[in-house]
Amino acid sequence: MTEHDMPEGSDPIAPLPRIRRDFEDPYSEEAAAAWRELAGLASGVELRHLAGQPVPTVQARGNVENLIGFAQVQVGLAGPLRFTGSEGPVETYVPLATTKGAMVASYSRGMGVLAEAGTLRATTLREGLSQHPMFVYRGLAQAVAAREQVADMVPRFQAITDGLTNHGKLVEVAPELLGRRLILRLVFTTGEAIGINLAARAAELLGADFAEASGASEFHAHGQDVEKRANARALVQGRGRSVAADALLPRELVERRLRTTPEALAAIARSYAIGFAQLGTQNWTIQTANGLAALFVACGQDVAYVTESATGHLELECTAGGDLYAAIHLPNLLVGTVWGGSGQGTAAECLALMGCAGAGRFRRLGEIAAARCLAGDLSLMAAFTAGEFSAAHERLGRNRSQAPG
Repeated sequence: MTEHDMPEGSDPIAPLPRIRRDFEDPYSEEAAAAWRELAGLASGVELRHLAGQPVPTVQARGNVENLIGFAQVQVGLAGPLRFTGSEGPVETYVPLATTKGAMVASYSRGMGVLAEAGTLRATTLREGLSQHPMFVYRGLAQAVAAREQVADMVPRFQAITDGLTNHGKLVEVAPELLGRRLILRLVFTTGEAIGINLAARAAELLGADFAEASGASEFHAHGQDVEKRANARALVQGRGRSVAADALLPRELVERRLRTTPEALAAIARSYAIGFAQLGTQNWTIQTANGLAALFVACGQDVAYVTESATGHLELECTAGGDLYAAIHLPNLLVGTVWGGSGQGTAAECLALMGCAGAGRFRRLGEIAAARCLAGDLSLMAAFTAGEFSAAHERLGRNRSQAPG
């Protein structure tokens, strides 16, 4: 990344050191301690819980019932990831909690290639958490009449929402007819939290108010329930944070570091798109679900949101000059930097390691997710076209021999 690539007024950032890989046994306590020290020095965070210090059980209050302990999932360090975000230059290591061998190495490779290209950018395109309560009427005429009432009710809806929180706002109300049923698409801003509890409570209260005012025979607060399921709305309208990342990679870099060509990557992406179209999937990326699940577990996010958050598109195209244009768009990313499991134990340390802990950091987290997903998809597609996928798993993944115990 050059100073020319950075937003006006931003300062260059000192590059982070590459992650050491010269240990005789990369699974020794010595290696883990060295990598932990590297991450701690880079972030200024003491990684006590990642080192094994237990979390006080009282910190689980409100997040689980019948607590018996804490799950242990190994966390690997990928990176450094370097890009220009909406708030300036970012360089960070990325913690990934996974049991999938070769994945952290794949993401690290993609991050390294994109860092060398120096053109990676990521940005937040839109924010807004939607809810979709449903109202049932005696017939189509009554449903149409109810739709006409919505515009006059919006100020009242906003007042109900404002009475619940100082952090969230109702910013959009869109009525949609489905036969004799009316769906209200309600969009809320939620600050640094995912905000699902706020949005669900607001939808329940204002929905009940509207059901009475419009004479609905039935009201279902979760009538069209997009929550934690892949759906067509996610791809078209988005939900949560809509983020995107792109980069231009010189041909020489693609051939040297990825051992493939821009033409081969563009060709495989076109063929995958045909396959995705036949599947009818809303996930047109390659391994975004892998990367998001690993990031969600590491950072205390609600892992079930991966089904929605992996919605998106990958684009790989050979330019007229023979270079590679790579881009990813995730319109439905559901992440937060406060509340839930994000504020305790290893999750708090992993967020802090990336500079994403606490208020005002949700854009940074979303853009890290987008940039990191592009790195992973680029690396995996290159492995496919270069014929290196199986060999990498034999060398690093589950196919290798396992030590007893």
